[in-house]
Amino acid sequence: MAQIVLGMATSHGPMLSTPWEQWAGRVAFDKSVAAHDFQGGKYSFDELVTLRRDDNFAAQITPERWQARSRACKAALETLAAKYAEAAPDVAVIIGNDQQELFDFDNFPAFAVYWGETIESGPRSNEQIAKLPPGVAIAERGFAPPDDRTYPGHPELGRHIIEHLMEADFDIAASKTLPKGTGYVNGIPHAYGFIYRQIMKDDVIPNVPVVLNTFYPPNQPRAARCYRFGKEIKAAIESWESDARVAVFASGGLSHFVIDEALDQTVLKALANHDMDSLTAIPEDHYQAGTSEVKNWIPLAAIMAECGMKMTLVDYVPCYRSEAGTGNAMGFSYWG
Repeated sequence: MAQIVLGMATSHGPMLSTPWEQWAGRVAFDKSVAAHDFQGGKYSFDELVTLRRDDNFAAQITPERWQARSRACKAALETLAAKYAEAAPDVAVIIGNDQQELFDFDNFPAFAVYWGETIESGPRSNEQIAKLPPGVAIAERGFAPPDDRTYPGHPELGRHIIEHLMEADFDIAASKTLPKGTGYVNGIPHAYGFIYRQIMKDDVIPNVPVVLNTFYPPNQPRAARCYRFGKEIKAAIESWESDARVAVFASGGLSHFVIDEALDQTVLKALANHDMDSLTAIPEDHYQAGTSEVKNWIPLAAIMAECGMKMTLVDYVPCYRSEAGTGNAMGFSYWG
């Protein structure tokens, strides 16, 4: 039977692929958002400035802080890449989310598994780049290669996971070709492209993308459901009749677009302690916007708990970019 040899979770925000000198380029987007999700409420940019004025974010957005945090993030990613290379798995299962890159609101599944033969990835066109929010285009090379590439899927494992999940009462959307979504990416979404580029270094092994709808109401899976989902993925992998060595990734998170360090520390402590109760006790209205991507980590946490693997936190880096506390808290962890 197949063996799970590695678990890995990483943030994938655009700031990781943006020179620190240009982190402020994303602030125009932050100011354009009418209602930011934060601790169960919704606030404009100016309201966040007032609400969080005692946190002194001006001290967090200096060039010196940005440079140090950028270096810390790059070092953490290199540590993860080295750990992946050391483990040398044969196959990967990558748990991520979709932001209308594959699916659109005519049909947006809560859970989906891709089981196609090939996975396409390529650069956006000039027309697609022109439609992006401020501060995103510069991060393009962090998620997509500079030319069109075709990577190997794993139809056998993908189908086995789908069939196992159906037997376990999860109604799974199954895709053999990549849907087009809203058409602003070419191929696989950024959650998966980030793993291919930053961790696998473009030497992509056969893999199965697993897609969660973390972002969009009303059919976002709840945290407890995500945990059970992970347990069944683990059972599916280990019941697969193969001698393959399997790595499982979670891509996304931690808190953003408004950073909430208290929430992040609760999540990281719960993951380290295999504490499902703390993860599911976090109110659903806190798992919104970019922070919802924490739910990509929850199935991985369940898998690693079932495997008896201990989490190593490589680093936690809150990358603030504005006086409102907007930005992306970056987390980097592995198990095994």
